[in-house]
Amino acid sequence: MSFVDKALRCRECGRDFVFTAGEQEFYQLKGLLNEPARCPECRAMRKSQRSSDGSGGRGSESRSTREMHPAVCAECGAQTLVPFLPRGDKPVYCSTCFDRVRSGQ
Repeated sequence: MSFVDKALRCRECGRDFVFTAGEQEFYQLKGLLNEPARCPECRAMRKSQRSSDGSGGRGSESRSTREMHPAVCAECGAQTLVPFLPRGDKPVYCSTCFDRVRSGQ
């Protein structure tokens, strides 16, 4: 498919900007269906505002507020905290033992 540069209007600032053929190809490769609604400057400003307010964008929680659950390491028996609710059907490891098990040592 051949792409050509396309003129779009930013919904934030109202200025016209070019949605280049290269950007259109990138959007298609990534499976993005919608054209950008904001110019590159407004997108960058919006992205910096999202990252500075601590939300990380898309409503994600920061790692410091992640809910942790108590567990006993299946390898060494130490009390540990994990970021998921252990179900009991799979072994749970502390971070030291997890690294060792994952590396195959």
